[in-house]
Amino acid sequence: MKTVTTILEEKQHLRTKCLVYTRVMGYHRPVESFNIGKKGEHKQRTHFNEGKCQ
Repeated sequence: MKTVTTILEEKQHLRTKCLVYTRVMGYHRPVESFNIGKKGEHKQRTHFNEGKCQ
């Protein structure tokens, strides 16, 4: 059985860069444009999935 790391290494040539955007002060910005402190803050954020109403 292959590990996730092995599979990722084999498929590296198929991967493309993905831009992650987040909302900051009412508008959307790419996370890669943040300074090092803001990137760290973004990593520590708690993300959640909103469930359906019943």
